[in-house]
Amino acid sequence: KVEVKPNGGFTNTEPMYDNGWFVRATPQSELFNYTDKTNYPYLFWEGRAYNFVTPNYGFVMSKKDVGTKMTQILAKLGLNEKETNDFLEFWQPKLEVKPYVFVTFLPQREFDKLAPLSVSPKPDTIIRVFMDYTPLDAPVKVAPMYIRTPEIIGFTVVEWGGRLH
Repeated sequence: KVEVKPNGGFTNTEPMYDNGWFVRATPQSELFNYTDKTNYPYLFWEGRAYNFVTPNYGFVMSKKDVGTKMTQILAKLGLNEKETNDFLEFWQPKLEVKPYVFVTFLPQREFDKLAPLSVSPKPDTIIRVFMDYTPLDAPVKVAPMYIRTPEIIGFTVVEWGGRLH
């Protein structure tokens, strides 16, 4: 039994958010929401983020390389195959609107300040991936982003998303 409480200020949630989500989570990432007695593949929230600075380091990739490179980057960030596929299903078309794209990720500690998350019982591992990107007509040089791959131990919470443009 898990209680998940993002900070709030949502524009959309699924399932309905009522001062927290109360779910049964299995090691297979199956979620049963006690409030509406329904299974969900994930908990979804959308909100507004203000006052954050987009890092100036990251990755520049061509449109044709987005799928391959993002799969590699997401694996390094700690996402498994299903999470990576779900991420790319949503984000890949948005990353491929121009010939190139600059992609970066907010450090988890910065995202924790913007969107605090409370989970009870306390997870052994928390992976929060928040992407920002800029479509480009031509490649630019950026400092590479260092990624330290998290060690996934025990009860793990994975959250991924990004800034819509």
